[in-house]
Amino acid sequence: MVTEALPVIEAFGLTKVFKDFWMRPRITAVDTLDLRVVPQQVFGLLGPNGSGKSTTIKMLLGLLFPTRGKVSVFGKLPTEVATKQRIGYLPEETYLYRYLNARETLDYYGRIFHLDRHTRNKRIDMLLEMVGLDSVQRRVVGEYSKGMQRRIGLAQALINDPELLILDEPTSGLDPIGTKQIKDLILHLRERGKTVLLSSHLLADVEDVCDRVTILYGGRKRAEGTCDELLAIEGTRMIETDELRPETIAKIEKLIQDEEGKAIRKVEQPRQKLETLFLNIVHEAQAEGLATGGAKAGGAVAEFLARDAHMPEAVDGGALIDQLVTVDQQQAARPPLPDEAKAEPVAPAGPDGSVLDSLTRSEPVAPAQDEADPPADKKKTDVDSTVIDDLL
Repeated sequence: MVTEALPVIEAFGLTKVFKDFWMRPRITAVDTLDLRVVPQQVFGLLGPNGSGKSTTIKMLLGLLFPTRGKVSVFGKLPTEVATKQRIGYLPEETYLYRYLNARETLDYYGRIFHLDRHTRNKRIDMLLEMVGLDSVQRRVVGEYSKGMQRRIGLAQALINDPELLILDEPTSGLDPIGTKQIKDLILHLRERGKTVLLSSHLLADVEDVCDRVTILYGGRKRAEGTCDELLAIEGTRMIETDELRPETIAKIEKLIQDEEGKAIRKVEQPRQKLETLFLNIVHEAQAEGLATGGAKAGGAVAEFLARDAHMPEAVDGGALIDQLVTVDQQQAARPPLPDEAKAEPVAPAGPDGSVLDSLTRSEPVAPAQDEADPPADKKKTDVDSTVIDDLL
């Protein structure tokens, strides 16, 4: 018996009413909305400006409380911290510290998710290359264009390798190259087992990537289904062939008239999308080595995002085991201090016991070669700032 996967997002009768100063209902932004988003799905919220998309997202993130109805994310309340740790969010407006550069910005968000320094640096390198900002990573983000700020905003939404990615107008301000890259990334994340909630009023973006779509207007759901279900035109059929001679088309039309009593409505030359033409021109220019300012086209998907969902990042298992065994042997060989006999053992915070050992050992931390020896009374208390940084 195959059990159905639990939904990532589930909402029943979700309603949000904004009130005025006297607590009188002023506007109903979301009205009795039902949503169900399953794992490994790209779900689109489509609607014009003011249809309630951003308000719905803020309730899913726990930033707004519903007036009525229920909502859960991963089966829990959106306000729980454990739930937020599994989410990546790109807001409609990219709120960044304008005096930090791109690398410092991503490092800041990595610290919020308690990523160690090595993991932060590794992911920052990959993300900056992926979004095409590695060549301008030392420039403060206040000097970035809107499109470049959207790119760094997307990178910060992915720094924690989220299971659920919520994107509010992700292609706003991006050129066609960046737009195509965002859509390709969304499809890649779905293939790797992640769930994406995409909010947009750009019809082409939603049609290209979404498995299922909900169309909102005035805070209410007006339609829902797959793109094929919503866009199919009943009572018509389209036949596509290679180029035909006019006399062959005339024979086909006569056959249709004789057999079906119907006529060909239209014969036209197929066209490629303007996006396809634009990207082909850009790729040709890049192949010729023409230079451009600002963001680049972007690189491959970051390695930590390319692996299957819920799989740990690659580690050297043999080296880790040898390191842990060595630490245990050193601790066993060292005679216990008087205070240690009374203290209860404390497990290290992570797999690397050397960090805890460096804090608890009695011998002083060795200074760098270019530094003067500290006073003898401070040798036991001074700790390398990088140790504290790793603990944070």
